[in-house]
Amino acid sequence: MRDLLYLTHRIPFPPNKGDKIRAYHVLRYLQRHFRVHLGSFIDDAADQVHAAHLAADCASSCFVRLHPRVARLASLPALWRGEALSIAYYRHPALRDWVGGTLSRHRIDIAMAFSGPMAQYLPARTPRGPLHRVLDLVDVDSEKWQNYADQRRWPLAALYRREGRSLLEFERAAARAFDQVLLVSRAEAALFRLRAPESAHKTGYFNNGVDSSYFSPQPACPDPYGQARVLVFTGAMDYPPNVEAVIWMAERVMPVLLQEFPDLQFHIVGSRPGPAVQALARQPGIHVSGTVPDIRPYLHHAALAVAPLQIARGIQNKVLEAMAMGKTVIATPQALEGISAVPGRDLISATGAAEFIHHIGKQLRNPDGLGAEARQRVLNDYQWGKNLQRLGVVLGVSESQAEPAP
Repeated sequence: MRDLLYLTHRIPFPPNKGDKIRAYHVLRYLQRHFRVHLGSFIDDAADQVHAAHLAADCASSCFVRLHPRVARLASLPALWRGEALSIAYYRHPALRDWVGGTLSRHRIDIAMAFSGPMAQYLPARTPRGPLHRVLDLVDVDSEKWQNYADQRRWPLAALYRREGRSLLEFERAAARAFDQVLLVSRAEAALFRLRAPESAHKTGYFNNGVDSSYFSPQPACPDPYGQARVLVFTGAMDYPPNVEAVIWMAERVMPVLLQEFPDLQFHIVGSRPGPAVQALARQPGIHVSGTVPDIRPYLHHAALAVAPLQIARGIQNKVLEAMAMGKTVIATPQALEGISAVPGRDLISATGAAEFIHHIGKQLRNPDGLGAEARQRVLNDYQWGKNLQRLGVVLGVSESQAEPAP
């Protein structure tokens, strides 16, 4: 087996949030075809216990503890260097030295960087010759910062706009230098081709997948709601777009719904809810669960899953997981970007509080039963085994059913 160097900006286990889910499944795929040398950051002390488990299946590994507060402070000089803060945030001498040593000690001629900031660690050549470099950009992250800027006031708007411009410059430079750039969806790849037209010819994508055996209807699982009628939102609650989404839902949608459905509850289920989210539990009908051992009972026993995100990039795994569980999902167009589901058949698209109130009320009064179609869409389009074959083609993996990346 050939040796491959794989770098991720966050340890790819446990696969409990969007980027870690994709990175984990990519890692497992790579390990079936290569001797993998894995380099990752650990930005949550609780994840340190998983390092040995991942290392056991790698040819070599390096896990660098990244302290978010320290990294934020260390990245500030990037402001007067004209550099993106995101790139400086993930710059660490320990990982740089490990990468250099690994490329010197091992016969590695192919490498993959997961997310833009990790591209800074991969040189064009090793002591043994050229290095074939693949960048899984995942999302056009620079676009996210521009979206943030559009919804903030000065001075944050100016800072976020600067980050968007600087990061796009880095993304374009990395794309020009690397051999292939991949993103999480056809839509995200199309956006990057628009932003980086000089690299359009080597920009492709492979979709995420869902473990549809794990995320499947669970009629025997205990009801965590005590038979209450529930709207559920799932996701990491330290992620600003998720925080903004649930606050909007609690303040703009729930008070109106409670007038007609006084027993209705809105459950916010996800790790690390901050004070702003926890404060929502003081409002009628709002419950904040925090981290739960298994998300599936919360999805299965909910009347509806909602995803009212105003800012979203790439593919929202929370939407795919709810669909795989056979739930009717009501989501903003932003949350549905990159997902092949057809609104009105597989799920419901809603814009603004009035539309959310209308569609939720309609479903509570007379459910359409879109969940079966939703699950079938996941089975058709979001299977890891099939979708990762597109990555295999880029890496030169020979598989009889592989599909070429565009």
